Amino acid sequence: MDLVLRTWMVLGMMAAIAAHAEPMPPVDPDTPIYQVRVEPGVSYEDVVTSLKVAAEGKNFVSPATFPLAEHLKLRGLPMEGALEVRSYCNLGLGAEILRDHPEFAVFAPCRIAIYQKQGLLYLALDRPTYDFKYIKNPTDRARKAARQLEETLIWMMDMARKGEI
Repeated sequence: MDLVLRTWMVLGMMAAIAAHAEPMPPVDPDTPIYQVRVEPGVSYEDVVTSLKVAAEGKNFVSPATFPLAEHLKLRGLPMEGALEVRSYCNLGLGAEILRDHPEFAVFAPCRIAIYQKQGLLYLALDRPTYDFKYIKNPTDRARKAARQLEETLIWMMDMARKGEI
């Protein structure tokens, strides 16, 4: 089987998986964590690739990855499956917040966790809009930028949970 045919078959399977994906859960305004389960058949590698492609497409960079599972294993602690945090930043949107509220840097960059729990793979986000509960008198410009950040990060999670690229 040639490479072109195999590529089309893989893309077709990914499209079929995505077409049957559950809708994204609603955002709970009372919690800083937004989490979603990765769809069956989507691997950790698919999630990582999808996050990378989605981030680049929205002009986000990922300046750091924290491989927590690796570090726990190096210390001799039992760890099964994925456990890591990937940071994401869009300097344009971030500047809209940080110009008015430099203290918001404590929440930057934005973070998406990838982890395995009870044999299932999940994604979780620390919601930028929730973090504003800890900023006194946030400006409208900053709130709007935080909403855009959060919406984009949730969109990235949606792509990743389905393994879309």
